[in-house]
Amino acid sequence: MSKRVFIAATHQNDGKTTVSLGLIYCLKKMFGDVGFIKPVGQRYLIEQGYKADEDSILIEHVCKMKTPIKDMSPIAVERGFTENYIKKPEKAKLVKQIKESYQKIAKDNDLVVIEGTGHAGVGGVFDLSNAAVAKLLKAKVILISSGGIGRPIDEILLNKALFDKEGVEIMGVVINKVLPQKYKKIDSLVRKGLARKGLKVLGMIPYDPVLSKPTIGQIKAELKAQVLYGATYSDNVVEKIVIGAMEPHDALDYIDDKSLVITPGDREDIILTALSMHLIYGDNGPSVSGLILTGGISPHPSVLNLVKCADIPVLLVKEDTYNIASRVHDLTVKIRPKDKTKTNLVIDMVNKYVNIDEIVKAL
Repeated sequence: MSKRVFIAATHQNDGKTTVSLGLIYCLKKMFGDVGFIKPVGQRYLIEQGYKADEDSILIEHVCKMKTPIKDMSPIAVERGFTENYIKKPEKAKLVKQIKESYQKIAKDNDLVVIEGTGHAGVGGVFDLSNAAVAKLLKAKVILISSGGIGRPIDEILLNKALFDKEGVEIMGVVINKVLPQKYKKIDSLVRKGLARKGLKVLGMIPYDPVLSKPTIGQIKAELKAQVLYGATYSDNVVEKIVIGAMEPHDALDYIDDKSLVITPGDREDIILTALSMHLIYGDNGPSVSGLILTGGISPHPSVLNLVKCADIPVLLVKEDTYNIASRVHDLTVKIRPKDKTKTNLVIDMVNKYVNIDEIVKAL
């Protein structure tokens, strides 16, 4: 029978997928064939004709999984799913889907990494909370939380209560996104605080800003933007957002390294200012990662040709500048299959900061 581990978290975006990805790479050295399943997914894409959770798609591509994507992501919570379930509960049908997919994956692998969705109680509305799914698949849990001292300990204990209620064992805890300047203090205090509660810390991963910065490719996908130029520059990382609603002279003080300039398509003065700074400073000063032109307005062809000469990717959207800037600001940054820099960084961080030997022993 294959071994299994359930990766849960105290919040969405605490780092379940990044830890899962890194663990799969590290555990492959010890278990050979490692499989992956995300039984319940909330953000899905169409892959191979199936609705599949985007995290499963990432793991499939990066870790080169042999399992069909439909088994790695058996349940996709689409719009109306919860409402329909409340009207007509079909728990047995969902449980069957999860069990059948898991068994197919377990059959061909020595270890299966199971990723939850959100905190321990997410999915309870349709009778499949993370705690219930971990119990269903008879898996021990690694619980992920974000850096800090009091808040993560409180939230870990709150989640632990739900797992305890289902009779699910928490193997240990990984604290993610720990501020480097507070790392030693948080590491020491959190380990002591959780030890008092009978919980073992399996890893303490520092925060790396690279993982929280979006790329032009992700922004394009989220906004469903039209690419006017520069599709090959989709990996450009954005570190600052500049809204081009000011005078060009004032814009000079705001455009910094790897800036994304969002401006109406008819503000050719701002576009040319951004272009000039990018060309003048090159690699030694302010640079522009990309331009988003709003209002569905494309600049004069001669202006666009100048931008092309600077190799700056240009996206065009119909919405106004304020709404687009708000959407980019609130963007949840997810690692995409093509983000090799980020995936390699995740693997290195898990290998360095998570006690893989302790996890293998607990399994």
